[in-house]
Amino acid sequence: MNIPLVITAARSGRALAAAATLLGLTATFVLGADRLPPPETVRRVDMNRYLGSWYEIAGIPNRFQKHCRANTMARYARLDDGRIEVINSCLDAQGDTDVAQGVARIVDSRSNAKLEVSFVSLFGWRPFWGDYWILDLASDYAYAVVGTPDRHYGWILSRTPALDADSRKRIDARLRAAGYDPSTFVDTPQLQH
Repeated sequence: MNIPLVITAARSGRALAAAATLLGLTATFVLGADRLPPPETVRRVDMNRYLGSWYEIAGIPNRFQKHCRANTMARYARLDDGRIEVINSCLDAQGDTDVAQGVARIVDSRSNAKLEVSFVSLFGWRPFWGDYWILDLASDYAYAVVGTPDRHYGWILSRTPALDADSRKRIDARLRAAGYDPSTFVDTPQLQH
């Protein structure tokens, strides 16, 4: 089993990392990563250019995407009320397409780089929102790096199903500068149809 695991505990983290390694998990111990200041976002996002379809190139494994095996994508479109429709899709282990619909709202209108997303609605009320911070963005909007203030989540997105090696090197450097370990980002297969 080769499941990346990031451990950010200050004291017991080394013991947890050692135990994870014994269980066959790939463990990365980041001393005090939970104490780092939040990562910086890009200065400005033109949301009209950001909208549209994105391929997930890589991401930090998480519980809500554990069923996804390939072709993970996100599509963003402006709603009449100013929020953003979010449609995430992927292929599961059976080859079926799984779709999750949600909404995003901009929480920093100066930069448009800090958003919150919600995929849970109870009679129109959305009790749960998660951070979605745009940490890096190609000048031509060809790729984006998205993360969270606590660095527990992260994604590399591209307008195309693959990224060139130079772009990936720039992204990895940006991730390190933002306090992430690039090795915790697992490549997402994008299969041909």
